[in-house]
Amino acid sequence: MQLMQQITDKVIAGERITGKEFLFLADTADLYQLGCMADTVRKRLHPDPVVTYVIDRNINYTDICLSACTFCAFFKAPEDPAGKVLSKNELLQKIHETQQLGGTQILLQGGLHPDLPLEFYEDMLCFMKETGIHIHGFSPPEVCHFAELADLSVKTALQRLMAAGLDSMPGGGAEILSDRVREQLAPRKCSADEWIAVMETAHKLGMRTTATMMFGHIETWEERLEHLQRLRDLQDRTGGFTAFIPWPFQPDNTVLAEIMQSGQGAGIKKASAFTYLRMLALSRIFLDNFANVQASWVTQGPKIAQLSLFFGANDFGSTMIEENVVAAAGVHFRLSEQEIRHLVRDAGFNPQQRLMDYTLVQQEVVQEP
Repeated sequence: MQLMQQITDKVIAGERITGKEFLFLADTADLYQLGCMADTVRKRLHPDPVVTYVIDRNINYTDICLSACTFCAFFKAPEDPAGKVLSKNELLQKIHETQQLGGTQILLQGGLHPDLPLEFYEDMLCFMKETGIHIHGFSPPEVCHFAELADLSVKTALQRLMAAGLDSMPGGGAEILSDRVREQLAPRKCSADEWIAVMETAHKLGMRTTATMMFGHIETWEERLEHLQRLRDLQDRTGGFTAFIPWPFQPDNTVLAEIMQSGQGAGIKKASAFTYLRMLALSRIFLDNFANVQASWVTQGPKIAQLSLFFGANDFGSTMIEENVVAAAGVHFRLSEQEIRHLVRDAGFNPQQRLMDYTLVQQEVVQEP
């Protein structure tokens, strides 16, 4: 009890907790204690009762991927005839639909295609930028893959992508930043060190990025801490992350779930709302140098996303006009901008549309449902 009080006092005073203290909270603190501490951090960083959101669309330019991650239900193997690459006409239609709905950005991600050269991605970016949309695209594993195929350094590949129109980078492909976990889940993807190196390079080139964590599969609490520690250390060095987004693994239709269920163990169970809120709160407490933490309504649904606003989250994420990867795992939550605004107001906050860098969008009066 004495250590719990000491940690609580540190959090209230705005002091940084250690990794050892994080593990103590994970093992000992109840949901109420974690929620109170996370809410304290949130209110210190965001004293005004504002919850932000962004209007965008997740475009997956290809589902063909040689990585074959065991946790992914979306990818198609390179030899699968069902795999495809979006045409420019398909991209243009999706962008125009997004803009008609007030969208300000495209979240552009895809599989690790074995045959597309860097010039393909440069051409795609140039084409998309003609519409005036902000392109938030290409996670670190994709950038590593592009650079390797082109026999270029990550820095040079990023410079070329930025020159072609890449504005910012999502934190996808992080999963858990522990090589033991990554070697089991996605051995063909970049290592934890490489993921961090891509982000550090991007930050030093002036690009803002986000960071993510997919938890609730084979990782330990120590490996969750390793993930958060790597992010906090990089943010100390660069300040380039705009937000952190944690979400639980969605096991349905994945090879990983099948492997675990066929073994001697009990398999992998979908994380409960209780588990999600605990991890969200712990992340908000530990990542003291991250200004923003997003709720994951895409995996948790609208009501738990509302609760997230009292467990450290200050951002409702994206309207996700289109989302394919989580949907492939059997999760199909959908929310319009009006529904997000209603949920935020109903929780006692003021909804504000934002851009990727958290600049607020000046809005006309929005009719609430």
